[in-house]
Amino acid sequence: MARRPATMTTATAGSGPLPLGLGCAPIGDLYGAVDPDIAVATVHTALARGCRLLDTAPKYGNGLSERRVGQALAAAGTAAPQLATKVGWSVAQGRDPQPDFSADGVLRSLEDSMRRLGVDRFDIVHVHDPDDHLDQAVAETVPTLVRLRDEGVVGAVGAGMNSDRALADLVRRTDLDRVLIAGRYTLLEQGAHHTLLPLCAERGIGVIAAGVFNSGLLADPRPGAPYDYRPAPPDVLRRALRLKEICAAHQVPLRAAALHFPLTHPAVTTILVGAATPAEITENAALARTPLPPALWSDLREAGLIDPAVPLREERPWTS
Repeated sequence: MARRPATMTTATAGSGPLPLGLGCAPIGDLYGAVDPDIAVATVHTALARGCRLLDTAPKYGNGLSERRVGQALAAAGTAAPQLATKVGWSVAQGRDPQPDFSADGVLRSLEDSMRRLGVDRFDIVHVHDPDDHLDQAVAETVPTLVRLRDEGVVGAVGAGMNSDRALADLVRRTDLDRVLIAGRYTLLEQGAHHTLLPLCAERGIGVIAAGVFNSGLLADPRPGAPYDYRPAPPDVLRRALRLKEICAAHQVPLRAAALHFPLTHPAVTTILVGAATPAEITENAALARTPLPPALWSDLREAGLIDPAVPLREERPWTS
């Protein structure tokens, strides 16, 4: 199947945008209530700090995240550099999201998302967590999005999941332009390199790496810290603490290394990080622009913390 080259080019020294996107689930009250004004300010700060992508979904707060992103864009009087949403889940106030990967469901979902966001097209639309609906995603969801792409309503068709193996299956069976993989290609674990990433590199499919802090463990490794939304097992915590120790020896914050690492793989184009406050955005953007010593990666590899099969190309400059 012929593929189009990925169009998310990486930032170079002297350019404005970062290869960093704002994950908008937290401003949909994912982890707790967020003041509406703070939510809007978070989006504005992301735009001001050079984030190139705003990523939202109907499932995030039953439409709340999309409404807040829409409010922020309207108040800013500008479009996002790139705007992504997702399909596959029907939402309504007062009930939990329900799966709907049908062709009609895609059209209804996008119409509702356009209304909430105040837009008439999307740069990227992802099939959202179709783990238990892969066959329907192949038969209905992706073909519907491909038709909308051909009509100009959608810029790129993607799929977002936590499972690198399921995403690889979709890549083989459908016509995707992007994939969003959460938590499976990080400084802590690189399993997606053996399944998803080589396939995407071969087919020119841009990879968005999300969950780079592994639910927060790499942001602050300590007993009880979350990993995959549960307390980290002892062996995983020990690995995270060892990562922190080696980073400290190079005078590098662990969070900075976690942000930079995925972009050393040639298939990864963008890092997606969630935030609920302007301060989080400011900190992440500063860490993203912090140059890291090349010896850090080689020391982590020698310590057995980076898979020896993972390619570590020379890091792309993020400074501007």
